[in-house]
Amino acid sequence: MGSALWAGISGLNASSKSLDVIANNLANVNTLGFKSGTTYFSDVLSSSLSGGASGTLQVGRGVAVSAVQTQFGAGAFETTGNATDVAIDGDGFFMVNDSEGATFYTRAGAFHLDANGLLVDTNGYKVQGRAVEGGVPVGALGDINLTASKSQPTVSTLFSIGANLNSGTVRGGQYSTTQTLYDSLGAKRTLNTTFTRTERSGAGYWGVNSTLDSTAATAISANGLIFDTDGTCTGIYTGTASAVTSEHNTISATTVTTTGTGTATSTLDIPARITTDGTVTLTKVGASPATTWTVASVAYPSVAIVGTPTTTTVNIDLNADGVTDLHVNPSATGWVNADTIALTLDNAAAAKTATLALDRPGMIYQSTTGQLKLTQGATAWQVEGTGGYSNATVTSAGTAGPITLSLDGSGTTDITMTLTNTWVTGDTAIFTLTHTASALNDITVNYSGLTLDGGATIGVSGDLTWNLLGDGALNITQYSTASVIRALTADGYSSGNLKSLSISANGRINGFFTNGQTADLAQVMLAAFPNPWGLKKMGSNLFGETVLSGATVQNYPGESGMGVLTPNTLEMSNTDIAVEFIKMITAQKAYQANARVVTTQDQIMQELMNIKR
Repeated sequence: MGSALWAGISGLNASSKSLDVIANNLANVNTLGFKSGTTYFSDVLSSSLSGGASGTLQVGRGVAVSAVQTQFGAGAFETTGNATDVAIDGDGFFMVNDSEGATFYTRAGAFHLDANGLLVDTNGYKVQGRAVEGGVPVGALGDINLTASKSQPTVSTLFSIGANLNSGTVRGGQYSTTQTLYDSLGAKRTLNTTFTRTERSGAGYWGVNSTLDSTAATAISANGLIFDTDGTCTGIYTGTASAVTSEHNTISATTVTTTGTGTATSTLDIPARITTDGTVTLTKVGASPATTWTVASVAYPSVAIVGTPTTTTVNIDLNADGVTDLHVNPSATGWVNADTIALTLDNAAAAKTATLALDRPGMIYQSTTGQLKLTQGATAWQVEGTGGYSNATVTSAGTAGPITLSLDGSGTTDITMTLTNTWVTGDTAIFTLTHTASALNDITVNYSGLTLDGGATIGVSGDLTWNLLGDGALNITQYSTASVIRALTADGYSSGNLKSLSISANGRINGFFTNGQTADLAQVMLAAFPNPWGLKKMGSNLFGETVLSGATVQNYPGESGMGVLTPNTLEMSNTDIAVEFIKMITAQKAYQANARVVTTQDQIMQELMNIKR
């Protein structure tokens, strides 16, 4: 009789626990990514009645809850319209890290960017993934940080012009158009193209000249395009390309102060770049590129800056011809900072003069004893900072004229140094070094503490290719109608800031930038487990890894059994209300039945007590 009482009580306990699970399922019917639980029961150890054959006279002792198993079936998908909301269609979990670096797993994909540009869930935990470079995931698993996401500029290398040039245009008539190109820093450059009607061998010819704006300091010029009498462009005739025309970039400064020791300090600003030699390729109709036109930089003396901000000495070489303007290596940053910057006059086979011009309106140059000073020692003369010449003598040192220096003591002038504007409020200060001998070593004048600051990296324009064929149709025609531009196309673009995001089915986070470009920014990774039913529920829609679950396996969405991602969507709870109500009714009936067992057993016990009385 006692076993019936115990069995009834165990039934009450089991039914109560089952009702707890059902209640939790129903309570989380609206919880994102919630996975419902199912209660499993098992009987307890049975007792054998004495005298009975094995297994034929056994009485059970009741019921116990053997497991409460999480059901990982997918919940309903709900569209949100939020670009960072994402659901997993299939197996797998998102990985998120808390502030201490502990990793948890979730099916709730309600993500957003926090104030630091990190992709986080509703708990503020950081979503884990990999960075993407060049369309390929790189690096180890880590936080997805989109703070520095920026579309880098791309220099224009190809342009095309679709136009009709009026065949009735008189000789010398012109038609012009402009289009926007970009340099390596993403700065806009205007390409000006002018078609000029010419005549050659009785056929209609148009000369064409394309020039970048003066800021870009580059010009591209070719002699012409050939048109057949039917007005179609058939190719290119041979000609000589004009040289690049470039504005000389002078060194501009604020105030230059010189002390009596000959040490000069100043801050010089390089406002723009100077381009190097390049080419322009014209593509023959229906064929591969026919002619490559060499675009040469203008041949004039230059100053080359050599060195990096970490060096202590920087040399500036002056070619001894005419006025020397400042040229900068276009692949380097436009500034140099060093302890010593030296102007070096190259040794030449004949007497030559080099001039360094500092040019900026409103500058004031002042000097106490001369900006470039020759000092006299006991037995030697020297140019400041270059070391001594034991036999050097000054051949003239008048304040009104140039200073001349004989390095071998013969009295023959080897170097003439002329300083103008020693005290001037004006536009230009000029230093002139004249090299009069042919067998001397290079002469160097040092400026200590000189700083050249361009303020920014120098933009570079690459080679430009004019695509005459365009998309396969003839781009330029010559019919007897008005000259008109039909289409202007060019590659290249400026830099852009991140404007919006999207997440693809394979987990790629795509960025859309203000310059119209798109790029893959990061890769969302998923995790799976050999036994997901062994995961521990941690609250806040999170699961934790346990010994029973096995070690995590990471992979890309859609690969190796992982589910794919559904963007702009959230996975809701997989609780089925109808099923849970049925389970609740069953649990209620089971509880009532077991309660009846307990009351019946109690009545029997009362009857037994009455027999004794």
